[in-house]
Amino acid sequence: MSFEFWKYHGLGNDFVLVDGKDVEPHYRNDEQVIAICDRHLGIGADGILWLEPSEKADFRMIITNSDGSRPEMCGNGLRCFARFLYDQGYTSELSFSVETDRGVLQCELERDGTGAVANARVEMGAPMLNREDLPMVGEGTCIEQSFSIAGESLSITGVSMGNPHAILFDIPKDKQGSLGPLLETHELFPDRTNVEFVDVVDNQHLNVDVFERGCGWTQACGTGACASVVAAIKTERIPHEGEVFVKLPGGTLGVTVLPDFSNIFMSGPAVPVFCGTWTS
Repeated sequence: MSFEFWKYHGLGNDFVLVDGKDVEPHYRNDEQVIAICDRHLGIGADGILWLEPSEKADFRMIITNSDGSRPEMCGNGLRCFARFLYDQGYTSELSFSVETDRGVLQCELERDGTGAVANARVEMGAPMLNREDLPMVGEGTCIEQSFSIAGESLSITGVSMGNPHAILFDIPKDKQGSLGPLLETHELFPDRTNVEFVDVVDNQHLNVDVFERGCGWTQACGTGACASVVAAIKTERIPHEGEVFVKLPGGTLGVTVLPDFSNIFMSGPAVPVFCGTWTS
């Protein structure tokens, strides 16, 4: 059996995109997903985005990580999904809605100076700070909670963007490599967590490295960029005003948190790489 696929990336965070109606169910099991995402023996990707029909929105996006797990949300994936829908003729509109596991989100494609579609601005929804929403062990919020791991005393801020994020500030690079995997599976996070290491450059610029749940170190993470901005605001490291530019290893995203924290908007590129047919 075989099916067509397209590959896109958002700042190096790469995805295989598939029309779900064209795919036999067995391709969605963990073994097949891992094989498809394998960077040496498969197509190679951080995850698979499945196009499905929706009764609530114009389209539905289901995400599968490269290890077979299913995250609730992926900001870079949503931008790639939006451009894929337009590029492949599923819609001729530049603005439309997409159902995700964290709800219905609005997407708007942006043209460049030549008139071609290049970037996407997507609604990310409201951040959630209560531990039960991440989920995270304990009650109330987690804003710079002190705890120890592997002999290190750390402060962590928890933010959910539909998926869990543990944000840490000013952690030296030589310590991030070991802390990322340890924090992802820490007992504080029963469903595991994404981990962001953040350095504040100035009031409008952050540098962020992400150890992504189910993927490992990634070139970019849209939900992680949004969670990092929220954490920087909540810990009073930056003022709550205007767009914040988040530099990740793969490039920069623009993040705007509304004054009442009721919604977040993220802008950035979505780039087609290649298409083909998967046969196994």
